[in-house]
Amino acid sequence: MTITRADFLRSLRRAVDDVPFAADGGQIRSLDPGHAWRIVLTPLPELAIALVRLGRLRVEIFLAGYDDARTRRFLERFELYFRRAGG
Repeated sequence: MTITRADFLRSLRRAVDDVPFAADGGQIRSLDPGHAWRIVLTPLPELAIALVRLGRLRVEIFLAGYDDARTRRFLERFELYFRRAGG
């Protein structure tokens, strides 16, 4: 993702439907046992376009105990809240 860690964390609350979470270094995990997920953020080199520099992160999402439908709903909501510029 082309996003800074601070911006990612700011958007994450709504993206995970207000489920409480804890961020510890590069790992973020749900604090709600009914929503077992973990997100790992790995910094990537900045994207440079002319004089513009954009932060980037590799985002890995791990879901536990989610069936196919619930996984799809989680990922669709996550994508919706992180979509920028219409797509």
